[in-house]
Amino acid sequence: MMTSADTELIRVIADPLRLRIVTLLAHETLCTTHLVRETGARQTNLSNHLRVLREAGVVETEPCGRFTYYKLRPEVIEALAATLGELAETARTTVETHRKRAC
Repeated sequence: MMTSADTELIRVIADPLRLRIVTLLAHETLCTTHLVRETGARQTNLSNHLRVLREAGVVETEPCGRFTYYKLRPEVIEALAATLGELAETARTTVETHRKRAC
């Protein structure tokens, strides 16, 4: 069952730039400088998106000298994937059993 937290997480990740950031961080831990270079986004815009991702629990920070590195929290993505998988299975069962509500 989709919770409000799941809905919020989908909203957070659905933004094209945030989805790009998540995709990049799935492959390696990166600092803001790397993410600016990879996405072409302005540093201030990127920082705002990273804040949203951090507040949603999707990424976490790792200080390294004067840089801040960002890494993806895979367990958050896995939990959302499991919820979406359950939703897909429910839909599959509904289609297979031709279940529909009478008018």
